[in-house]
Amino acid sequence: MMARQVFAASLLAQDGESMTETGSAARDDLAIRDPRVSDRVQKFPESVIREMTRIAALHDAINLAQGFPDFDPPREMIEAAKRALDAGYNQYSITWGARELRDAIARRAKAFNGIDADPEANLVVTCGATEAMMAAMLSLINPGDEAVIFEPFYENYGPDAIVSGARPQYVRMAWPDWSIDEEVLKAAFTDRTKAVILNTPNNPTGKVFGRDELRLLADLCADHDVVAVTDEIYEHIVFDGAKHVSLATMGDMADRTITINGLSKTYSATGWRVGWAIAPTTLASAMRRTHDFLTVGAPHPLQMAAAAALELPESYYRELARTYQAKRDAFVHSLQEAGLDCRLPGGAYYVMTDFGRFPFDDDWSFAMHLIERCGVAVVPGSSFYGDPRDGRKYVRFMFSKKDATLAEAGHRLRGLRDGR
Repeated sequence: MMARQVFAASLLAQDGESMTETGSAARDDLAIRDPRVSDRVQKFPESVIREMTRIAALHDAINLAQGFPDFDPPREMIEAAKRALDAGYNQYSITWGARELRDAIARRAKAFNGIDADPEANLVVTCGATEAMMAAMLSLINPGDEAVIFEPFYENYGPDAIVSGARPQYVRMAWPDWSIDEEVLKAAFTDRTKAVILNTPNNPTGKVFGRDELRLLADLCADHDVVAVTDEIYEHIVFDGAKHVSLATMGDMADRTITINGLSKTYSATGWRVGWAIAPTTLASAMRRTHDFLTVGAPHPLQMAAAAALELPESYYRELARTYQAKRDAFVHSLQEAGLDCRLPGGAYYVMTDFGRFPFDDDWSFAMHLIERCGVAVVPGSSFYGDPRDGRKYVRFMFSKKDATLAEAGHRLRGLRDGR
């Protein structure tokens, strides 16, 4: 982690010096700890993903690091937001979500996921899925409880565990197909396990968990009285005819699952910050109280627009998956043509690649080469692992961009193959 922090500090100077020239000074500065800063915050770094966005801007690089598109949300949703503003939805909604949105979420969850949710008892609307995850962890965890986390993992999950007081127990998904060792997973569950965090389709790997894996996880949760917190924000971005399955629909998991979702990915509105969680009544009640004191409520006019988005026809979701599959196929081909080792992801819009054929010591040096020499920004793989050393031979690309943007990125990456 120190390597990442040193790297960030050297860039903030923006004085044109290389990392080698500024690294030792930055390390000395970062060694000074301010006793006014809490221990928990000292333990985790700034977001590497967001950091790479800032670095991309400094170098005018194509940003394939942070997962946001360069195209707009559905026109119906934008128009609904305008109508909500004009109609006076400019003050607080009910803290845990406008009734219109909760009703729409419940209808969609039943129709698509097969989850029964009472809008009055089982739903919490939050400021994005990120807040929903934090509220869930704070509502579940006592200091010293353990949380099972599949790795590589979305980088927020580590700090979420630290802030909530959880001790993470990482379960490795194996390169290149991101398979899970059943015995390793079973061993991760102990009498101290309180929660398991599942992200499917998965960021950063694109893995889509199948029914057999979900059934195993459901059995372990039942055997150990564990709550599953599932991040399903990419549920509609699945490929090759696969179907997204919600863990809450397996056996009696509805009584022990917090299902998290939001607008950001399905509706290409990462800046709107409207998310939600579906949970059993007692857990939803706890999350409502936690959420209330974290953010009070999500933006009211955007909640009204979210309700309209959830009423889009099924053709919207079919076209979304078709479009992203075409982007995936073309972009992965470009990566392979450039000499990177990667597989077609099953869902979401990320590709983890092994850059082992190129002469770089670690993921950061390779990521900086891509930015400085190729003009393409990625995320170093170390940010997705509990021990950063385990991810030092990977980087993550994202492909939620216009076709022209991805084509230009592929053109720039050909410099790798040509030794530039």
